[in-house]
Amino acid sequence: MSEEENVFLFVPNLTGYGRIVLALISFYFMPTHYAIACWCYVISGLLDAIDGHAARYFNQSTKFGAMLDQLTDRVGTMCLCVTLSTFYPKYQFLFQLSMAIDIACHWIYLHSPQFNTIVVQPHRKLVTNQGQGFHVRCRYRAHPSEPELQIAGFSLFRLVCYVSAPVALVKSAISLIHGYVACQNLAIIDVQERKHLTPAAPAEKSEVKAE
Repeated sequence: MSEEENVFLFVPNLTGYGRIVLALISFYFMPTHYAIACWCYVISGLLDAIDGHAARYFNQSTKFGAMLDQLTDRVGTMCLCVTLSTFYPKYQFLFQLSMAIDIACHWIYLHSPQFNTIVVQPHRKLVTNQGQGFHVRCRYRAHPSEPELQIAGFSLFRLVCYVSAPVALVKSAISLIHGYVACQNLAIIDVQERKHLTPAAPAEKSEVKAE
């Protein structure tokens, strides 16, 4: 790889590394210091919106960057849901269900031959980031003693929760739809490939019997 084309040092990928550092800090403080954890998580999400624009502006869109972005999103959501499961054991199954849908549907969608370019539409990225706001709000209010941020007499995080909860549901619905479409495409490909299979195994067996 030539020095001037070091993909690992592209601007959007450097932004991605920053997201990883912020995510790790957030994971470390999630159980104990809600403010540090929430702000690091939120800033990481904001950088997620910036790196895509940087990739297009500098003409530095890469498969490595797209995969790095996707993995950071998925790991961030998983670790946050794990922490929330410890704070809200009553809703553990819902958090587990959310994680299962997120991982399974994204994996099969991105690895489907019809979508293996790993392109993430801007509107879908927006829905993903807004949906994560609901989980952040849940972490912030894990303990009733934690203070509320007020704007014009309204609780900022309560407002975020009310707005982001429906978006979180839409995010899961979109993931399920993508997973369903990817499964259908894989099944169609399987059927087409099986039409070209030759019955070699039965012919070999008949030759053995004849001997």
